[in-house]
Amino acid sequence: MNAKYALPAILACTCTCAVTPALADDPAQLVLRDGFDGSEFAPSGHLYYRDNSEQKAGSVEFQSEVKRSGTGALKLSVKPLCPPGKANCSERAEIWERTKYRVPYNKGVWYGFAVKFADPIPSGDHRYLIAQWKREIGPKAQGDFSPFLAFRLNNGKLFATVETNYVAPTAKKDELESTGKACSDNETPVWFRPNTNQMRALVATDGNWSNEDGTEFTGCTNAIKVIDRGNKLPTPDSGWIDFAIYSKPGPDGSGHIEIFANDKWIVTVTGHIGHADQGLGKNQYFKFGPYRAADTTVWTLYYDDFRRSPRCADVLSDPKLCPMK
Repeated sequence: MNAKYALPAILACTCTCAVTPALADDPAQLVLRDGFDGSEFAPSGHLYYRDNSEQKAGSVEFQSEVKRSGTGALKLSVKPLCPPGKANCSERAEIWERTKYRVPYNKGVWYGFAVKFADPIPSGDHRYLIAQWKREIGPKAQGDFSPFLAFRLNNGKLFATVETNYVAPTAKKDELESTGKACSDNETPVWFRPNTNQMRALVATDGNWSNEDGTEFTGCTNAIKVIDRGNKLPTPDSGWIDFAIYSKPGPDGSGHIEIFANDKWIVTVTGHIGHADQGLGKNQYFKFGPYRAADTTVWTLYYDDFRRSPRCADVLSDPKLCPMK
């Protein structure tokens, strides 16, 4: 375990052991950790590699050559596998939370994980994801529901998006060209998709992001509000990136997300976050690993220091940075 997380972990374990019977009915109160230092997933992390047909292009390796802390880290890779011309085919190697330990959709929880991009870092105009949060999808749900929070890569640049049900637009970007702003101060750039009852907001970008990026975010919304905390996401070539994320969906407008990276506060996101369609499940869940539309190269990411807790101090290395105590 990384020494800088040791004290919060010890305190968290002490509390957990004292109230174990109550926690059995409330996974949101559990503290989960995995440093990927062994040859398999740690029992304390409740993670697993989902070995199914969707992940045939993927591979998982517990290795010790590239690591952030401890003695090991996960190496997750995808290779080209989709048949030429097959529509909606994807290639993925994702790690999931076990169903029994997922957090209810209406509760907030802190997540932490570290990721390192292996060379070569994909630089094309393509769909790449490295981590995502979703709502469970029941058998009666109709539609293809995007993650309510996702960290993505395009043209070699890192960015974060928030998804929710469609809310009618407030303005067009071109109406604000004279001010030099994409959207007004109380609005967020958004990609409206009314045909799927969804819309995707751009909430954070790395320091290399330019006006030529994110061309799909042509609208503006005040249903999702972003408070810029004065820091950009790290660039993919900057080495290990340690994320701390507060996740609380709220399709009714009560959603709340906090994003930290390498102990820097990036953004606060509030408002309409997530989906409320019929047939969706009662829990949110987190999964991480390379996920992309069909491609022609091998893509590798390393992951280390997974943690999850109801308390910010168990996830951020410096509890003084926690926005909610």
